[in-house]
Amino acid sequence: MKSSMTIAILAAATIAAGCTQETQNKIGRSLQNWTGADGVLEVYAGEKLARKFIKIDKLTTAGATQSSGSRPYRFGYGVLDINQNGVQDNGEKKVYFEISDYSTNYVFYGDPGS
Repeated sequence: MKSSMTIAILAAATIAAGCTQETQNKIGRSLQNWTGADGVLEVYAGEKLARKFIKIDKLTTAGATQSSGSRPYRFGYGVLDINQNGVQDNGEKKVYFEISDYSTNYVFYGDPGS
């Protein structure tokens, strides 16, 4: 069993070595999408922590609907950590959020009360 696992890992590494960097990045992202990242996003207003999202699976760049480019924001799902203690407490729910790349910074997120 161990030898077949070793062979599979070596085969995957050999295939990945022949891929372009972009293809390797796509493979890495798809693997992360499958395994999750359990990330934390902190949003600051100056030096003050304004919002904190925990248990984020991934951040995704939004694709344009009229062209092959991407939109100037990222989005994801995470728990809005209302008291900013890094732990999901009672009443803290998973919400959708967006982070802008525009010069006017904003974070859009869903109402955790709904």
